[in-house]
Amino acid sequence: MAPLRELLDNPLGVFLRSRRERMAPLASGAPGSSRRRTPGLRRSEVAAIAGISVEWYTRIEQGRGGQPSPHVLDAVAAALGLSPEEREHLFLLAYGRPRESPAVIEPERQARLERLVAGFPASPAYIKTVSWDVIAWNDAARALLTDYPAIPPEERNVLRLLFTDPGSRARLGDWAREARRAVATFRLELARWQGCAPGAAALIEELYEASPDFAAMWDSNDVGTLGNGVKHLVDTRVGRIALHYESCSIDDSRGLGLVLYTPEAGEDAERMRALTSARTGPSRGPTGRVADVTGRTGRRGRRRAG
Repeated sequence: MAPLRELLDNPLGVFLRSRRERMAPLASGAPGSSRRRTPGLRRSEVAAIAGISVEWYTRIEQGRGGQPSPHVLDAVAAALGLSPEEREHLFLLAYGRPRESPAVIEPERQARLERLVAGFPASPAYIKTVSWDVIAWNDAARALLTDYPAIPPEERNVLRLLFTDPGSRARLGDWAREARRAVATFRLELARWQGCAPGAAALIEELYEASPDFAAMWDSNDVGTLGNGVKHLVDTRVGRIALHYESCSIDDSRGLGLVLYTPEAGEDAERMRALTSARTGPSRGPTGRVADVTGRTGRRGRRRAG
């Protein structure tokens, strides 16, 4: 076990050494030997597999010589056979953020997410990406918030609907407050999940041109979180509904978030039941294909995102 001081001063090197010492030489492709006195791979073997010099790898492991490039860390991660979680941890130690790469949800995972939100029959729930594209929703969300299946997949975006759909503005009791909070949270999440939403810049440009309200809120540079609270929504069929909402991260999928609304009082629950029972037709989200959760691009504006 590494001394505490080394763990604090050089966590990247300690992590690399621990994984190197666990790696079986034969499994890595390095020549094995029964005469080895130390476990795992030698530094020279990791360097050879990664295609870098022994000196450079040694400096990385010892915490000397500056920050390695993402390309070098990719090569080292491959040489050590790191899992996706270990690779993410490696980049967090080196840069304080994950490696920039597209995040993809496979069909099986997509189906599980849809089953998750379907488990809240009387509470509107949806799952959004870093770019705030909605990739899963339940019947209650479709009944109260937006008829998501009626919208083309590339248009199913919380911010796009919030700033360009008149119906979304009419449904919120205090649209301006909720819109400011949404933009502030969006800005913070983009910084937190750098590299996971390459389509976000195009979305910002589009909304900046399409909505003066969005442009003003974006230029204010506010940051915040959705967190939790109470929203008041107005529906022409049942009237005003008070809902407590929670915004939660989904740990095993970078940048995905679950937004769940629960009725505040008995009369709010009754109104939600009336809405969901009146809803007919298919309610499943997009299935049967790989869902790209890095953010889809919409119409590009002429102004660059700030």
